[in-house]
Amino acid sequence: SGCGKSVTALSIMRLVDAPGRVEEGSRILFEGKDLAAASEDELQEIRGNQIAMIFQEPMTSLNPVYTVGQQIAEAVELHRGVRGRSALEQAVQLLQLVGIPTPERRVNDYPHQMSGGMRQRVMIAMALACDPHLLIADEPTTALDVTIQAQILELMRDLQRRTNAAILLITHDLGVVADMADDVAVMYAGRIVEQGPAREIFASPQHPYTEALLHSLPTLGLTQAEPLKVIRGQVPSPTHWPSGCRFAPRCDYVFDKCVEYPPLYEAGGQVAACWLCADGRRASGERHAVR
Repeated sequence: SGCGKSVTALSIMRLVDAPGRVEEGSRILFEGKDLAAASEDELQEIRGNQIAMIFQEPMTSLNPVYTVGQQIAEAVELHRGVRGRSALEQAVQLLQLVGIPTPERRVNDYPHQMSGGMRQRVMIAMALACDPHLLIADEPTTALDVTIQAQILELMRDLQRRTNAAILLITHDLGVVADMADDVAVMYAGRIVEQGPAREIFASPQHPYTEALLHSLPTLGLTQAEPLKVIRGQVPSPTHWPSGCRFAPRCDYVFDKCVEYPPLYEAGGQVAACWLCADGRRASGERHAVR
């Protein structure tokens, strides 16, 4: 938590609250268009139409004074160009698409009359109202129990197959990553430290943070006498980032070069921002802990 995942998603949508902003000179490329340089009118056309977002907490994202049908119909009217009864009929179809039973009745419910899982399905239905090319899902299963979480993830997987939309899934749950992702970007302290195919990253992590993160996962058969593995130290404050590699103060492989921030190096089947990858030591499996 706090590494910048949600801010990155909001930056793609250009929805970062002031005084936050996309750094001058940055580029956010989507289907050949630089969103960082797009005008507000251009962004209004792209948001919802080509890029849609599912936010973390549906109870605070849905308007409590309107029915879910009215809210989905508003998205349909805005992006599909239909009005009135036709928009409401499409709202019913979308509720059916995301697996809500008796959608003709539930379309008249208010958000508080639905469970957390149902509200999340409503958010997905609203996002799909525009047939987006990219669906950004920011922690879509937060605060849901394991059974409902599995249902939501399976729904997203099924919708991705049917609509052929790309999904940018933001999560801190490595089990969800392993189950859902084709490619993974690992973030630490506001930067991507490793990126590559999910299978490669889980099998052979190249950045020390990714390695430590995977080693900290509890395993079956662990007894009460065995301590959980933790990453020592604390995440640095965003107001006082360490110079050079931001993971260096917590890293078991830190050495003199780490006072400079490394570029992304190719390592195995992925890329990693670590000086140890510069000479291939990480990719070859060589490990030399300094402390």
